[in-house]
Amino acid sequence: MDQGTRLWGMLRRRQVLVPTWRGWLALLLILATLAWLALREAHSFLAMTEPVSGGALVVEGWASDHVLEQAVAEFGRGSYEKLYVTGGPIEAGAPLAEYRTYAERGAAVLLKLGLAAEEVQAVPAPPVRQDRTYAAMIALRHWFEQHGSMPAKVHLVTRGPHARRSRLVLQHALGERVEVGVTAVPVLEYDTVHWWRSSAGVRDVIGEALAYSYVRWFPPEAALASEHR
Repeated sequence: MDQGTRLWGMLRRRQVLVPTWRGWLALLLILATLAWLALREAHSFLAMTEPVSGGALVVEGWASDHVLEQAVAEFGRGSYEKLYVTGGPIEAGAPLAEYRTYAERGAAVLLKLGLAAEEVQAVPAPPVRQDRTYAAMIALRHWFEQHGSMPAKVHLVTRGPHARRSRLVLQHALGERVEVGVTAVPVLEYDTVHWWRSSAGVRDVIGEALAYSYVRWFPPEAALASEHR
């Protein structure tokens, strides 16, 4: 039997190259560099800004007053037909709340910030246990369909690192025929360049990175459909 074969000719001996300590060191340095670059760019990747002009302007009603103020400014700059506010039920303190949903709460803030009633449209979403952003965007799609006014372009204004995931979810909800843009309003709670230096930044960026990855791998429509079976 050939000395290079074993187990009745089913296995053959081969030479394998393995790294030396210098090779392992170089590999570790490369991996560390890639990890550092990913760490530095994570926030800017998630907080994407890719606007479209005209069409419908959308803002998420749960967002802070700072984000809503930026939505008003964007509405004034662009040629938008209306500013739509999405959001599901307000859970904390709901029995004592003046508004039942974040959509209604956000719309009220926009009116106080100077927009006219005919320029603002609240689009409340139903209560769901998961994929709340998708449920809110599906409610928006249904509103467009029911009023016969599906826009060709939709521009979303949202908070910082939530932007990339929220834009993807909105695209899922509206379909590929609608051009979806997004503006990420900078967060004020932490230094976005060195986000890992604060607990708020770590929670925000890592949480959104995991959530975005989940949406990429598991499209939200499947999870929401299973919830209503």
